Amino acid sequence: MRLDKFLKVSRIIKRRSVAKEIADQGRILINGQPSKSSSRVAVGDTLTIKFGNKTETVKINRIVETTKKSEAEDMYEIVDETYAESFDQL
Repeated sequence: MRLDKFLKVSRIIKRRSVAKEIADQGRILINGQPSKSSSRVAVGDTLTIKFGNKTETVKINRIVETTKKSEAEDMYEIVDETYAESFDQL
């Protein structure tokens, strides 16, 4: 599945267009490698996503084409979540 679609379906990012923009800015790493919105993700991959002063690392547990909101959190698990004290530390 494409990275931008996974982020939308799993509800990590609410809109696919926003997921595409963030990925194409280089703010998402797949297994430590820079990625684009069209990059493919698979079960077991680790995503590192930079949101402003928050950096979140998630591991993909399962991939489905569509999901209900209550089941979306089963698609991934949060491995790490850190916050920068200020934007200067980014």
